Amino acid sequence: MKIFAHRGCSGSYPENTLAAFRAAAELPITGVEIDVHLTKDGGIVVIHDEKVNRTTNGKGYVKELTLKELKQLDCGSWYSEEWSEEKIPTLDEVFDVFENTNHRLNIEIKSDVFPYDGLADKVIDLAAKRGFRNRILLSSFNHEDIQSVVQGKQVESAILTFEVLVDVYDYARVIGTKRIHVSLPSAFRKMTTDALRKGAIVYVYTVNDVNYAEELQRIGVHGIFTDYPEKMLAHFA
Repeated sequence: MKIFAHRGCSGSYPENTLAAFRAAAELPITGVEIDVHLTKDGGIVVIHDEKVNRTTNGKGYVKELTLKELKQLDCGSWYSEEWSEEKIPTLDEVFDVFENTNHRLNIEIKSDVFPYDGLADKVIDLAAKRGFRNRILLSSFNHEDIQSVVQGKQVESAILTFEVLVDVYDYARVIGTKRIHVSLPSAFRKMTTDALRKGAIVYVYTVNDVNYAEELQRIGVHGIFTDYPEKMLAHFA
């Protein structure tokens, strides 16, 4: 079962920071999951929430702040004063971290609340420029974006869902993918076992308990996103 570091090693470092990604880059795991938004001036930044309030010392929406304004924020002190120098990274800076590794990058396009027109294309173009096109996997709760990417750019992509859906595999095939990323509770439902039986590639988020991870491995899940990749790696090695 493949292990992806969720927002980097976010159980031990502030999430979606270069510190969390550097820690993940040192581990012999499959990859890392990151979240991207667009700034007011069109920059691609790595942060989970639409607002900066939870993980920085600032306030406001990412889309209403310039890259320069975002770079002035402290995005580590909320976790620990040890990380007070951490800044919101750009996607380009995250590519720097993994440039000389073999990790895959699952990039979640955070366009399910705000449309962020063109974000997926910007990510793909930057990945191609940096030599990461074959190492990225795009995912989103915005399935329109995923359909567009699969059909237009032919980049490996997955639909994200936290709901219990009927015939989720058939739905994913309409989108154009066999990859389905489901929440931990729905992973044990019929929708997931049916999808696996039909040939879906299923990853589960967010799995931090090794007992759940073992159960997921037993039912045939292909991979997990975890805040504690170190722990999962030690258990399944």
